[in-house]
Amino acid sequence: MLTRRKSVHKGVMAALAAGLLGAAVLAPEASAVPATDAVSLHSSSAVRSGTGDVLDIESPDLVPEGVTWDPTRNTFLVSSARKGTVSIVTPQGTTRPLVTDPRLVSTYGVHVDAAHQRVLVAYADPGAAESSAPGTTNRISGIGVFDLRTGEPIRLVDLTHLNPGRSNYFVNDFAVAPDGTAYVADVFAPEIYKVTPDGRTSVLARDAGFAGEDDRPGLNGVVWHPSGYLLTVNDSTGSLYRVSPRDGQVRSVRLERPLLGGDGLSIHGDGDLAVVTNTMATPKGREAVTVLHSTSDWCGATTVRTVAPWASSEPTTSVGTPYGTYVISGGVGTLFSGGAPADTFTLRRLLP
Repeated sequence: MLTRRKSVHKGVMAALAAGLLGAAVLAPEASAVPATDAVSLHSSSAVRSGTGDVLDIESPDLVPEGVTWDPTRNTFLVSSARKGTVSIVTPQGTTRPLVTDPRLVSTYGVHVDAAHQRVLVAYADPGAAESSAPGTTNRISGIGVFDLRTGEPIRLVDLTHLNPGRSNYFVNDFAVAPDGTAYVADVFAPEIYKVTPDGRTSVLARDAGFAGEDDRPGLNGVVWHPSGYLLTVNDSTGSLYRVSPRDGQVRSVRLERPLLGGDGLSIHGDGDLAVVTNTMATPKGREAVTVLHSTSDWCGATTVRTVAPWASSEPTTSVGTPYGTYVISGGVGTLFSGGAPADTFTLRRLLP
């Protein structure tokens, strides 16, 4: 479970708004990022630990599973398994809602498509949200598309119709290509779905390796690689796959060891892959972040390093920012196991 720590975020959050960035930890490419209305990620008052800078964000009952970086606001956006929203992390170390569409019920992976001024979020209802109901639990799932500036709905894209008759639907994550196309994984379907910018849907790829073992979740995290293909991980088997967005061809990526409990994925600026693992759905997994490197265009990969155990419990995914890669721990496992929703969530930096 998440532990309550004395909040130090006010000084941390105020520092960037005042232009007080810690030069020792600021990535070179971040120098042109404006400080206005931004979250302070690094300053002399930032909390330091053995695994990186820590931001504790106060937001009672939010329980975010997904996080993304919004370059237009220079801050994080987070989803909410409990409230079904998308929220902005404020300079004061709290959150304020951006998307509040009651049709979403419960939200997970979230991504900013800045080129098209959109924010996209995966929605479902596993049954633990404030507004969960018999008519929606395990029955709704898809991608919500919203105006990045206002949070107003553009469209909701239902994906249950692509695989009718199932007992469970749970779109958990997706990747967005430069042209705005979304590639989507449902943890209970051995498929990757394609959603075009105008909302047209299809099945891109279907593979037996995408299925979960023993009725556990299968495909979880999905990421777009700058070379023009998808990487996705199977939670219960720990297998990593490369998928072509052109023809749906699936290739298994050779690994030194399986990524059991594989959840969220993110690409580092150097092309390495950060894989967040946990034990929420796969007991043999571990709470860790593993960085992989490939010299074969992701036909195979080697482990650069693994940070285990991850210092903040129940990590789910990570996001690259101009200031480094941050991992979110929102208490989703505690919520799904019947525990009380946490009052805070944590963003912890993965040290270079």
